[in-house]
Amino acid sequence: MFSKEIRAFRDRLAGGELCLGPAVTFTDPAVTEALCDSADFIWIDTEHTAMNLESVTRHLMAARAGGTAALVRVPSSAIGHVKPILDAGAPGIVVPQVRSAAEVRRVVDACRYPPAGDRGFGPHRPSNYGRAFSDFDAYVDDMNRDLFVSVQIEHVEAYRELEAIAAIPGLDSLVIGPVDLSGSIGTLGRLEDDEVVTAMERIIDVGHEAGLSIGMGMGSQYAFGRRWSSRGVDWIQVDCDYSYLISGFERVAAGVRGDS
Repeated sequence: MFSKEIRAFRDRLAGGELCLGPAVTFTDPAVTEALCDSADFIWIDTEHTAMNLESVTRHLMAARAGGTAALVRVPSSAIGHVKPILDAGAPGIVVPQVRSAAEVRRVVDACRYPPAGDRGFGPHRPSNYGRAFSDFDAYVDDMNRDLFVSVQIEHVEAYRELEAIAAIPGLDSLVIGPVDLSGSIGTLGRLEDDEVVTAMERIIDVGHEAGLSIGMGMGSQYAFGRRWSSRGVDWIQVDCDYSYLISGFERVAAGVRGDS
C-alpha cells in the first residue's frame, strides 16, 4: 500500500540526494497535506507530543495522498508503541532513546514478518484492507523489504554498542539526536563540544560502513544542517510546524513594519 512513496525515498537516499523533512506536531492532518509538496518526507512526532493513534493515521492518509513518505517517531521501543503505528500504515518508523544492540534487535524483529522477524500479523490499512492478500507471499516480502526502520543514537549506552547496532540485519538507518546525545555525554546543548562532534562523526562513519543511511534531527540552524550534510548525514528532520508558523509570521510582520 505504501511501497511507492517509501521506495522513492529510499531511491533518493541511495542516489546520494540529501532528503529534508519537517516534524509535524499538530494533530490536524491539513498540516501534513500542506507540507507534502515542499518536503522529501514527513516526520510525524509522537515522542514529544500528545498525538494519538487516530491523529497519526490521519497524517499517514494525508502523506500518502500527497505522495510523500511518512516516518513516525514512536514514543519508545515498546511493542505496544511500535505495532499499532505499523498496522496504521506507517511506511517508516524512528525509535528514540535506544540503549543497546539487544533492544534494537527487538525493534527490528517487531518490524519484520517471519522468518525475518516476529511481527504479529494484523495489517489492515497497509494491506489495503486485505486486498493485498491475494498474493500473500508477495505482500509479506514487500512489507519486509520496504518498511524503513531507523533508531536514534542519542545516548552513550547505545553509542558504546554502535558497531553491534549497525550490524543488525533489517535495520535501515541510524539517526543522530544531537541535543540528547550531548546531554548524555554531559554537555547538554553544547553541540560544538569536541566529544559531541567526535561522537557524531563516528556514528556517520560506522553507519555508512555498515551500509546504513544516516539521519539527524535539528532545529532551524542552517549552518548546522549544511555542516553535517557535507559530513555525510543523508536525511534531516528540519525544525517543526509550530516553529514555521512563528518564524514565518515574525518575518512578514517585521517586513511590514520596516524592521528588516
